[in-house]
Amino acid sequence: MQPFSSLIIPDKNSKQPVYIQIANQLMDLIRKGLLKTGYKLPGSRQLAGSIHVHRKTVVRAYEELLAQGWLESRVGTGTFIAASFPELKPQFSLASPLKYNDSSKKSGFTFDIKPHLNRMLIKNNMKFHLDDGFPDPRLAPLEELSRAYRTQLLTGNSYARLGYGDTAGSFWLRKELSEYLNETRGLQTSPENVLIIRGTVMGLYLASTGLLKKGDSVVLGELSWATATSNFLQAGANILKISVDEFGISIEALEKICLKQTIRMVYVTSHHHYPTTVALRADRRIQLLHLSEKYGFIIFEDDYDYDFHYLSKPLLPLAGADRSGMVLYCGSFTKAISPAFRVGYLVGSENVISYLAQLRRIIDRQGDTMLENAMAELLQNGVIQRHLRKSLRTYHKRRDYFCDLLKSELHEHLHFQKPVGGMAIWTIFDKKIKLKELTSKALQNDLYFSDGSENNSATEIRNATRLGFASSTTEELEECVGIIKKILVK
Repeated sequence: MQPFSSLIIPDKNSKQPVYIQIANQLMDLIRKGLLKTGYKLPGSRQLAGSIHVHRKTVVRAYEELLAQGWLESRVGTGTFIAASFPELKPQFSLASPLKYNDSSKKSGFTFDIKPHLNRMLIKNNMKFHLDDGFPDPRLAPLEELSRAYRTQLLTGNSYARLGYGDTAGSFWLRKELSEYLNETRGLQTSPENVLIIRGTVMGLYLASTGLLKKGDSVVLGELSWATATSNFLQAGANILKISVDEFGISIEALEKICLKQTIRMVYVTSHHHYPTTVALRADRRIQLLHLSEKYGFIIFEDDYDYDFHYLSKPLLPLAGADRSGMVLYCGSFTKAISPAFRVGYLVGSENVISYLAQLRRIIDRQGDTMLENAMAELLQNGVIQRHLRKSLRTYHKRRDYFCDLLKSELHEHLHFQKPVGGMAIWTIFDKKIKLKELTSKALQNDLYFSDGSENNSATEIRNATRLGFASSTTEELEECVGIIKKILVK
C-alpha cells in the first residue's frame, strides 16, 4: 500500500470533492501506464486507510470509475483495471514518487507564437482615465436596455426565442439598422446588406480571413489601428504603409503603389482617422473611390465614431457614394453605449454579406439574439437616437473644456489640434518628456493613459498618444490634468 500513499494525494481544502480527486488521480495513473490492464486494486478499506480518507469516499471513487468504464468488478474477487485498455509502458516505477508536469501552465506540444499578437491587454481600473476614446457608460440608456432585454427574454415563443437563429444576426435588428443607416449616413441598404457582428474586430477578422489570401497586399496609413494591422498579418497579408497628413491618408501615395503592384484592400478610418482624428477630405474621398473602381481593391471603411461630430453635419461615409460595390462599411455600438455591449454591423453587397455570414458560422454560430432584439427595440422606439443626441451635447462640452485645460495648464509640454469630432485628442508631447515614465508615474496617482508606444515605428518615436475625454466629467478631467501637471513640474 506504500506506493498508493505517495501516488494518490487528495487535497481536502479543494472545492473539488475528494472522491472525484481520487478518481481523477487513479485515471491519471492508468493513462500513464502505472496501473496496467487487469491490475487488482486494493480494497476500499485498505486504500482509505492508506490515504487517510473515509472508506465511503473510496467506494464512491470506485463507483465513479466503474460507471465510466475505467474499472471492472469481478464478483467475489475484487476491483480491477478494465481489460479493454491497451498495454501502456510506464514512465515511472510504482515504487518511486510520480513527478507531474504542470500541464496547466505549459503544453506538451510546441507551437509558433506570432509577434503581431503580442500586444498588451488594457484592463483599466484606475479612478481617473484619459483612455483611447471610450464613451461614458453613466450616460448609457441602461434602464431602457434592461427592460427591452427582459422583454425579449421572457415573452414570445420560447422555442424560437431561445433557440438557434440566423447566422447573419437578428432580422429585426438588421431591418432597423438598415433604415437607421440609410437615414443617417446616406446608405442604400436592405437587411440583406447587413451582417450583425460582435464588434469591429470581428468585422476585420471576417474580412481578412474571407477576402484575403496569403501574400495579398493591404494598404494602411503609416499611423493606424494596431488591431487592424494584426488581423491583416494574421491572414498572411503584405502590409504597405502610406503617409497621413492633416487631410487624411495620401491618395497620391496610394496611386503610386497601385501603378506598381496589385492591391487587394485599403483600410481607412475616413471620418476620424485613427489615431490622429483628422477627417479624410472630400476630394480625397472621391479619388479613393475612383482608384478602387479603377484598380479593383476593396475599401474597408471603419467608421468607429461617426455619431460624434461637433462642428456641422458630418461627412457621409464612402459607402454612401459607392456605386460599384467596392466598400465594406463597419461600425458598432461600442462608442455609442459601452464596450461591454458587443453589437456591431458590417455592411456590403448581398453576396459578400451572405458569404461572410457563412464564414462567421464556423467561429461564432450566432450572436446574442436577446441583446440584438433589445437593441432593435431601442432603435425602433428612438431611444438610441435620443441617447446619441444627448451624448453628443455632453461630449462636445467635455471636448471644449478639456482642450481649454490642456492649453491653459500644459501648453508648455504638449501641443494638439482641437478635433472636429470623436472622443479623444491626438496629443504630441515635448520631446524632452518620456511618455513611458510619465504614464508610469500617473498610474501611481490613480490616472491611466496610454504611453503611445503603439504609435511609434522602427524609425520614428512620435512621443504622441490619444487622450480620451468623453468618459470623464469636467471635474474628473480637471483632476486628470492636475495630476499630469503636478508630475511634470516636479
